[in-house]
Amino acid sequence: MLLEIGKALSFFMSILSLCALLESAFMMPGARWDERLVASLLRIALAACVCFASGLLFRSGEPEPASVTSTLPVRLFFWALTGMSLLFLLSWYLEEYYVPLIWRNQPH
Repeated sequence: MLLEIGKALSFFMSILSLCALLESAFMMPGARWDERLVASLLRIALAACVCFASGLLFRSGEPEPASVTSTLPVRLFFWALTGMSLLFLLSWYLEEYYVPLIWRNQPH
């Protein structure tokens, strides 16, 4: 029973660390993309540590221990990191190449 509570708490901490990563990547008003990137790199390392520790905890309860990368928290980390990376690159592209075109056409 204690192992199940530990799994639930560690999974919740994994989700919270990924939310912190999402916040630092996209929700910093007034920050340029390079500032957001630097702030996000530390959060990526923190989220990786939390998710892999949670994956180890998930793996310890299995009768036949599988790879850590096949556990739910680690898969969630990889999927979230892939999605946030794609969205970050898209936001960088739009900020650098599309937003200046919009602001140039605004009436003064």
